[in-house]
Amino acid sequence: MEHLTASEVARRLESPAPPGVLDVREAFEVQLAPFPGAVWIPLGELTQRWQELDEERPWVVVCHHGVRSASAAAWLEQHGEFPVLSNLRGGIEAWAREVDPSVPRY
Repeated sequence: MEHLTASEVARRLESPAPPGVLDVREAFEVQLAPFPGAVWIPLGELTQRWQELDEERPWVVVCHHGVRSASAAAWLEQHGEFPVLSNLRGGIEAWAREVDPSVPRY
């Protein structure tokens, strides 16, 4: 698993073959500060729903501060066959500070 800065994730999302974004936060967090275009599977549902993700695609996993997303990415590495799994270091909080200040901070 890679740990990427918000700026690195932004660059990858602008590439010709961008990764998918998996948001593992709770519903109230996603409502407060959505990550555009992300697939939402709360961490507590990941073990039942992970096969909804395209295993042929690289994924960046996102949460509030990067802890739950790191745990989710590690679990996915053990159970799936994804080409690349990355964790957004610092989570949506880092994204709001470094890339998109319009994202509400909470």
